[in-house]
Amino acid sequence: MTKNDKTTRRRSSRRKDRNEADTMARAKAWAKSWLDAALWAAIAAIIIRTFFFEAYRIPTPSMEQTLLTGDFLIVSKMNYGPRTPMTIALPFTSIHVPGVTLPWFRIPGFQDIKRNDIVVFNYPVDAKPISQKTNYIKRAVGMPGDELEIREKVLYINGEPAEVMETYEQLYTVTTRERIRLNDSKVRLAGGMLLGSESPGTFVVNMTGAVREEIQSWDEVVSVEPRMRPDSAQDYIRSNFTFRRGMDGNHDHLPAFVIPYKGMELELSDETWAVYRDVVERHERNEVQRTPDGFVINGQPALTYTVQKDYYFMMGDNRDNSEDSRHWGFVPDDHVIGKPAIVYFSWNHETNLPRFSRLLSLIH
Repeated sequence: MTKNDKTTRRRSSRRKDRNEADTMARAKAWAKSWLDAALWAAIAAIIIRTFFFEAYRIPTPSMEQTLLTGDFLIVSKMNYGPRTPMTIALPFTSIHVPGVTLPWFRIPGFQDIKRNDIVVFNYPVDAKPISQKTNYIKRAVGMPGDELEIREKVLYINGEPAEVMETYEQLYTVTTRERIRLNDSKVRLAGGMLLGSESPGTFVVNMTGAVREEIQSWDEVVSVEPRMRPDSAQDYIRSNFTFRRGMDGNHDHLPAFVIPYKGMELELSDETWAVYRDVVERHERNEVQRTPDGFVINGQPALTYTVQKDYYFMMGDNRDNSEDSRHWGFVPDDHVIGKPAIVYFSWNHETNLPRFSRLLSLIH
């Protein structure tokens, strides 16, 4: 091999090494740029989800016909104000450091909750830290300080019948002439859902008030009446009212009570304790003992208790198919997550097709 050949080979080897080094440098730069982009995207997503918007899916029919099972929503946290983080948690999961809670506050929003707003909140009787509790969505029918009562399935607020939304559904008993069978397809076409027959000529239908009026006009129909537990249950309810017992299974009649508000002075008695026990013990974290002489709160005898938070009474629009405040009581203001704004997608599990008519629809 000549001297020139050796020189040429060394130059070629150096060029190859430089090319490989350049390739590695470009690959590292490309990987770093993608990692940086992914990191900043994750940070942006966490900030957006924490302080601005969060996606939510409707899992049950409790808000029909306003919101349908399979609706996918964008929930605004800016309306009522976002909460700063309450726990140390892995983003986008329910994994959190147990036993550790952070001092937090609510950043002011641009509106307060109004009566009949649809609200996303944390399930109040869950044992987890507040922000890790299951998300629920219902309508705020009762505001802090309201007197609320239900008589024969009719909701009363401060002594007046509450507004009835067009989308409210409930169960009715439909009676037909000469035991004529109610046509399922006809009921569905009208907008109702035939759930079954109690006896010949008597049928159970879940529907809105407008659908009730239409079915009532059918020639084969004699009557359409709301289904409810008998009034005889009232005597039991008035003396033993408690959310924890679920009103003995009767939510068609609730005796009048005041929804607690910050600064409310509770006179402690057997009657008030049945209604407000969760407020004092669970949500405001007091240790309470009952003695023959009365109540002892945090080691001090007490005749009254001053409420520290505002509370709301939430109900589903599908009144007979909703687990809500009638079952588990009041929702504290620190459990409020946000206000649903828009349905960005909807999937019909019965037909396995999208509901195109609901895409990008506003929520009221």
